[in-house]
Amino acid sequence: MREGGHGGARLLLVDDNKVNRLLLARNLELMGHSVVAAENGRVALEKLRRDPCDLVLLDIEMPEMDGFQVLEQIRGDLALRDVPVIVTSSLEGLDNVVRCIELGAEDYLPKPVNAVLLRARIGASLEKKRLRDQQKELVRRFATTEVAQDLQQSGFALGGKRVYGSVMFSDIRGFTTLAESQPPEETIELLNTYYTLMFNAITGHGGIVNQIAGDGLMAIFGAPLPLPDHCDAAVRTALEMMEMIGLFNVEQEAAGKPQIRIGIGIASGEMVAGYTGTNDRATYTCIGDTVNLASRLETHTKEAGRAILIDGATRAGLRNAADLEALGPVTVRGKSQSVDVFAVKSGSEI
Repeated sequence: MREGGHGGARLLLVDDNKVNRLLLARNLELMGHSVVAAENGRVALEKLRRDPCDLVLLDIEMPEMDGFQVLEQIRGDLALRDVPVIVTSSLEGLDNVVRCIELGAEDYLPKPVNAVLLRARIGASLEKKRLRDQQKELVRRFATTEVAQDLQQSGFALGGKRVYGSVMFSDIRGFTTLAESQPPEETIELLNTYYTLMFNAITGHGGIVNQIAGDGLMAIFGAPLPLPDHCDAAVRTALEMMEMIGLFNVEQEAAGKPQIRIGIGIASGEMVAGYTGTNDRATYTCIGDTVNLASRLETHTKEAGRAILIDGATRAGLRNAADLEALGPVTVRGKSQSVDVFAVKSGSEI
């Protein structure tokens, strides 16, 4: 929607009657809107998909594709279903009105359309669209693209589903000591730079950053959207993260600033992914033994003296060869049984 409130909104007028189109278009333009016209439903959908508009005024009785079919198409298209539709029709009968509303229409105005009522209905519909657009923007800003897409496709509901994927935990070594050695402003700047680099590596390989806690982060590969090569993607990400940290430390050293080291743990397998919390405040996350193991492996990097550790399931799931060092069965904190652990050597090609 254009600047200046509802004025300047772009409307698509769909009516097979040329006289109706011309007269209604003139009234809409006098209200301050720009109008694109279509003579039937098929043409309307083509124009809508090619160049989205702010609102659709839709007739019902049309050749080739009637208004009911257009509403069905719009409702089934993720890219279009939030576009408000006001039906303008000479069809009588409550059943037709109900059917239009059930198919997603915002309103139903009988012909001949009352100009004052039309102005009010358009204004209300555009205001609803503005609020929906703001809501979608907030979701995009505070959630990843994948989570936003999952919300748009499936809607929000607390609960989860079983998925197979890889989980990564990463942490800055000695961060508390580092934070105490410099002003808080420099620490915040360091963290912002660190997260910028890490986010770029993670999202670049199909992962999503699920959780940030101080200097640590959790990333998921394979949820909410499936990722066939999630093991390779997670390991490639870890290697790129290490490479970025190395380049960043060169700049830090040149500027006389402290360098950082990180540890990364990766585990793969089944987990439960979904939205946890309350209907008022929730987050998308994964839980399960796989998640716990990834966290333990990240912690174990300190004891093992290795930067990247993966479990046996991740190694078995790699489609490409990697330069690995077998550390043997290892007992990690929180696990009653030992697990096969492998260190990924820096500079590995995968």
